[in-house]
Amino acid sequence: MPTQQPTVSYMVENIVGCKWSLEVIALVRQGITRPGAMTRAVDGLTTKVLNERLAKMVRFGILEKVSYPEVPPRVEYSFTDFGLKFIEILNAIDTLQQEVETE
Repeated sequence: MPTQQPTVSYMVENIVGCKWSLEVIALVRQGITRPGAMTRAVDGLTTKVLNERLAKMVRFGILEKVSYPEVPPRVEYSFTDFGLKFIEILNAIDTLQQEVETE
């Protein structure tokens, strides 16, 4: 039996409801794509939490993980085509927040 794809509303709730997920997305948008650099870039972001957030976003199809066969191993994350569309939703939320704050 095939697994059911999560709904977009479920993904939005899951991502927007988690400050660390939003932080990880912001890092990737800034070009910080390697997990070690991500944990160094944000105070309080642990490797455990980062790996959970990255795995969830890969499962949702927002990010893709690329592993390079090198020693030491290198892993990078980037947005999928769906992920680029997904962050448009986050941009709209940011725009709405700015409008509310200026009223």
